[in-house]
Amino acid sequence: MKGWGWLALLLGALLGTAWARRSQDLHCGACRALVDELEWEIAKVDPKKTIQMGSFRINPDGSQSVVEVPYARSEAHLTELLEEICDRMKEYGEQIDPSTHRKNYVRVVSRNGESSELDLQGIRIDSDISGTLKFACESIVEEYEDELIEFFSREADNVKDKLCSKRTDLCDHALHISHDEL
Repeated sequence: MKGWGWLALLLGALLGTAWARRSQDLHCGACRALVDELEWEIAKVDPKKTIQMGSFRINPDGSQSVVEVPYARSEAHLTELLEEICDRMKEYGEQIDPSTHRKNYVRVVSRNGESSELDLQGIRIDSDISGTLKFACESIVEEYEDELIEFFSREADNVKDKLCSKRTDLCDHALHISHDEL
């Protein structure tokens, strides 16, 4: 009977490791999809569109301390996007990398709403996947809202890697494959 205890312990350790990797794949994929969606939405906004920021109180000299900032990367716009962006996770499916056996999440509906132009071979699409991905996205938005707004309020290169790997550790540093490279 002593041998069964070790076997149970080994099995528990293996299952725990597999669950942790699955969870990391999910949260990493949700973060990377979230970044893709935010970048897409920001790029759609007319760069000439601005919003007034600052104090609306009148100074003693009669002036106001109001500045106009680009709307696309304003805190107001980013906050609005973060409230609804995780609904887009229903447009993603799960793909398992044949060499690493790690899960990746890829867009299965094109930006214009059609799926015919995308190669969907080897991609699992169902409500469980999209629901789990949406929940992971919402968790990320809730926990890292300030970081998301900070990163997207100014233009930056490699936001996926900087935010999802370095700043939040949602992706391990070995997973720098973007969805575009799949």
